[in-house]
Amino acid sequence: MFIVAIEGKEEDGAYSVENEDGEQVLYIFEEEDDAVRYALLLEEDGCPKMHVIEVDNDVVIETCEYHGHEYSIITKEDIVIPPQDHDFVS
Repeated sequence: MFIVAIEGKEEDGAYSVENEDGEQVLYIFEEEDDAVRYALLLEEDGCPKMHVIEVDNDVVIETCEYHGHEYSIITKEDIVIPPQDHDFVS
């Protein structure tokens, strides 16, 4: 599985989106190509250069659950686009 982070700031955390309840949700992509396409859409939208990182699915899910972070697994059937009103920390 794959997550997206700002290149050079991977230690600061992964890119997430805000849901309708105001909570941050980590996108975990099953397919690397989907994560790369999403990262490119972010960059085209004004985000700093992004880095796609391969992660162990059990570890990332357990970490999210342990810390109470929301996550969403993006399958190859899902279509996700970056929100229009995002703020980037660069």
